Formats: sequence, C-alpha cells, structure tokens
Amino acid sequence: MAAWHGDRVLLDARTLRGLADGTVTHTYRRWSVVRVRPGSTMRTRVGVVEVTALDLIALEDVDDPDAGGAGFRSGAAARSWIEKRGEGELYRVGLRLAGPDPRVALREDGDLDAAAVDKIRARLARMDRAAPEPWTRAYLELVAARPAVVARTLAEGLGMERDPFKIRVRRLKELGLTESLDVGYRLSPRGRAYLAATEADRAT
Repeated sequence: MAAWHGDRVLLDARTLRGLADGTVTHTYRRWSVVRVRPGSTMRTRVGVVEVTALDLIALEDVDDPDAGGAGFRSGAAARSWIEKRGEGELYRVGLRLAGPDPRVALREDGDLDAAAVDKIRARLARMDRAAPEPWTRAYLELVAARPAVVARTLAEGLGMERDPFKIRVRRLKELGLTESLDVGYRLSPRGRAYLAATEADRAT
C-alpha cells in the first residue's frame, strides 16, 4: 500500500494497479475535514498521482458504473468498502497518473561526481545535526547489510520503534539513496555509489 503521507490518504493496491493501466479514474473517501484539493499530487510506487476533482456525493450515487471507475466489480462491493471506512461526508476523489516519480530516476543515478557526493554529504550532515546524535550513515550501512528485512526487525536492532525508524528511512529515500521493497528496503544504485565514495568518512 502506498501512502500520501502528508494527508494520511492511502491508495490501496487495487487503486494503484488501475491508475497504472488506465482503468481507475477515482476513489472514495469519507472526511469530516477535507484533506485534499484538485491539483494536489502524491508520490506512489506507480508514479505521481494527481487529484483531478473532488465531488461530494451520496452513498446511493455509487452505482455499478461509478464503482467500476474506482476498480470495484459492482456498486454493492464499493458501498460495502466505503461503509467500513469511518465517518464523515462522502467524496468522490478524481485521480490520474500524472507521470513517473522523480525519485526513481534519481535513485538509479549511480554516476556520482565529486560535486554530487559533496551535495549528498552536506544534506546528510544537516539531518545528523538536527538529531540528538548522527544517524544517517548507520542507517545506510544497516540497509546495505540487511536488505529485504522487515522494518520492525531493523528498528529493533537499533533500539527504536518501527514508525520513527521508517520516517528516517523515508528521508533517505527522498534523497534517492534507498528504495522500498515489498518487505524492507535496499540501497539504490545512488546509495551504493555514495557509500563507496565516502568509505573514508567512517573513520571521521
């Protein structure tokens, strides 16, 4: 499942598959306070998804054709799914796949010159200074040593709770240094190149 972390909007695997193959044009959400607006974007594992419309609807508006556009086999199946999704007014959220996630191209770029290495090093140093103690290199080395290991296990090895650990790994992902797997993480080509180029930093 991919998340729009800023607004806690979740797009499930069915929705993401449909966006990727063009069969899904919207999803449904119940909100007491609307959390998105047309033009908002989110990064998911299938690419950047844009909100194209936001319509207040009634549950009975979710008929078979409308449900089909959200990836459901029938209106009844969609209504059953909606009824399990909390309280608040019901919205049809229009969606489209707007393009590839720019982090994908970034993480695949392992051809780092000295300037690129210095830029990454400076970003990581700022992240370290903002924390009680430096953590970025230890996390990169942990992911390198233990790819595809569930996040909870990695976090426990550092004496951390899972969620704070995942937030930190997500920050490394924003720099193109790690990538998420179905289970756990691995270093990206960019992350591997950075570690190799800064091996001497371990002694400092």
